[in-house]
Amino acid sequence: MQAPAVQPSPSDPKRETILRHARRAFTADGYAGARIEPIARDAGVSTATLYALFDGKAELFAAVIEDAALDFDRLMRRVRAVDGPARERLTHFSVTYAGFMADPFIRSVFRLVMAERPRFRDVAMTFFDRGKADFGKVLIDALRELVERGELRIERTSWAAGQLMGMIEHPVFFMPLVTGDEVMPVRAVDQIAADAVETFLARYGV
Repeated sequence: MQAPAVQPSPSDPKRETILRHARRAFTADGYAGARIEPIARDAGVSTATLYALFDGKAELFAAVIEDAALDFDRLMRRVRAVDGPARERLTHFSVTYAGFMADPFIRSVFRLVMAERPRFRDVAMTFFDRGKADFGKVLIDALRELVERGELRIERTSWAAGQLMGMIEHPVFFMPLVTGDEVMPVRAVDQIAADAVETFLARYGV
């Protein structure tokens, strides 16, 4: 089952309210457990109004994921490489990236998308690819500049970028994600980022 494409629409307070309450329902109960009537009631609209904006539950779910992706875009804008020496640039990226990946909101939406991937494969893959490509490009571009300036020695910048991001993602995102937040990192987010940069520079620094 594939969700229909969601077309951008002008800002509509009722639509935004419905999406906010639908996100809560889907993340709490999953696609199968969430019901249209309670979502409409919690949003303060009639079911007729909801169906006028969304042609069924599948379209509402796809719209919720698209809306979450837009929220991600706003958060992603904070994750940018700054100019300066290698350690400074990589630390800035790593700290902001770790903060993004450690956000409970991020995990809740990822859990929802992962759970419903068999039903909404296209929606899920677009969601995953979008974030990874955006973050990866920022870091890869920074690494290439640092290589050109002679501060790093890297043959495959895409591999190196994946290694740095992976050292951050594993403790702050994947461990809590797969354990339902029962296992959380012992180290502070800033320390995880600093340790990742130290390990990275030990491998690729000049």
